[in-house]
Amino acid sequence: MTDNNYVIALIGSVLILAGIVELLRRRQLKEKYAVLWLLVGLVLVVFTAFPALLTRIASALGVAVPTNLLFFVAILFLVGVVLHLSWEASRLENETRRLAEDVAILRLDLAELKREKTD
Repeated sequence: MTDNNYVIALIGSVLILAGIVELLRRRQLKEKYAVLWLLVGLVLVVFTAFPALLTRIASALGVAVPTNLLFFVAILFLVGVVLHLSWEASRLENETRRLAEDVAILRLDLAELKREKTD
């Protein structure tokens, strides 16, 4: 990697980490996800700052091309994120259905109270 590419990659990694911190600071990123994304940002900065580290880890694991290891780990990470978000969506769907049922029951009770009051 040339010096210009190295500097650009390092600046990009630091900007991504700063963006994650800014989203957290503005409370646009929930705390339960913040730790995960901060960890991802830190790993990105470390691998950008020390590119030989990925090569050493890949050779220690028996992976011929370090980029393949990076893509494999990224795919596993993304599958985990999608699985978690699917679980969250299912949970929220059940909670929304339950709340809609509660509101319908409360509306029915209110309508009965109004009917009793007018009678």
